[in-house]
Amino acid sequence: MEDVFSSEESPLSVDVRTALRARTAAGEVLSPPDVDADGTPGFEGNKAEGRAALSARSARLAELQELLYAAGRVDQEAAPSVLVVVQGMDTAGKGGLMRTVAGAMDPQGVRTAAFGRPTEEELEHDFLWRIEQQMPEPGQIVVFDRSHYEDVLVHRVEGLSPRAEVDRRYGAIREFEEAAVAAGTRVVKVMLHISKQEQGERLLARLENPDKHWKYDPADLDTRAKWDEYQQAYAIAIVETDSDRAPWYIVPADRKWYSRLAVQEILIAELEDLDLRWPASTIDAEAEKARLAAL
Repeated sequence: MEDVFSSEESPLSVDVRTALRARTAAGEVLSPPDVDADGTPGFEGNKAEGRAALSARSARLAELQELLYAAGRVDQEAAPSVLVVVQGMDTAGKGGLMRTVAGAMDPQGVRTAAFGRPTEEELEHDFLWRIEQQMPEPGQIVVFDRSHYEDVLVHRVEGLSPRAEVDRRYGAIREFEEAAVAAGTRVVKVMLHISKQEQGERLLARLENPDKHWKYDPADLDTRAKWDEYQQAYAIAIVETDSDRAPWYIVPADRKWYSRLAVQEILIAELEDLDLRWPASTIDAEAEKARLAAL
């Protein structure tokens, strides 16, 4: 099956960034309910074919990431970097996405960071402080499992901060991301969009399997009880913080294989846009081969 797909060509029949961009070509900003969570835009195949495409294209992702890492090794000041922000409701597949997509790349140049409830130290600082500590260095790709967006999503729905403070944070996020882009970091924001029905099935599967109980948090049901409020909070956050330089993508996530394939294709497209080349050699290869032969 893997032979059907090429590592060099996208298996999707559409430009993935155009198809999944929250802001349409007409300028309309979509909200999660506008997107079919069970859809597979640009891919007509089945689950097995989707997994085969994901596997085939992982070689291209690894090659592009190595180019980025090499650029960072040669020029630690000016090399670009990439930040991928992954958000989504509980059970949307954030962890699996991190393992599959980030796991396809060289760990030397890739980091992941997960953001849970702030620690006491983090609470002593502005909400973006802990994010700043995890931003990518030149040549790196960093993937966030949840992010600074928790500080507007959760705070808005749960009333943890005054509404005026939440509104201020949207502006702070825009400025923070714009500064990151200006400094050479490509910012990609992904909302894994799962349906309420699919989430219910995944939560039930965890409860029915004792080996998965460690993944279950009773607080997940408290969040689920406020499903509509969280969908609205996501819609507002996307409207407030989407830009051409730090875009949001709403990725259908009821089919895990598709969401992983789509995010991998988004990341491949971002890296290809960098148009990186292997660094020019700074060694005398023939002399080094002679030394090697003599040892």
